[in-house]
Amino acid sequence: MIILLSIVLIVASLLMIVLVLLHRGKGGGLSSMFGGSLYSSLSGSSVVERNLDRLTIIAGVVWAVCIIGLGLLYKAS
Repeated sequence: MIILLSIVLIVASLLMIVLVLLHRGKGGGLSSMFGGSLYSSLSGSSVVERNLDRLTIIAGVVWAVCIIGLGLLYKAS
């Protein structure tokens, strides 16, 4: 069970990294410095953003459940 949760945790962690990087930047960071703000304002729709938000939340919940589960399993053993 520990190995299964560890594998799910690794997959959820990588998925979280990818999903967070796919979000459109709202501030004036490096993406707007290199012209990313013009591109980001022309691409994407609100439906895509909402679905990306939902996927990110789901991946975060899976990640948190795996962390709690692994903590309980390690404490029990």
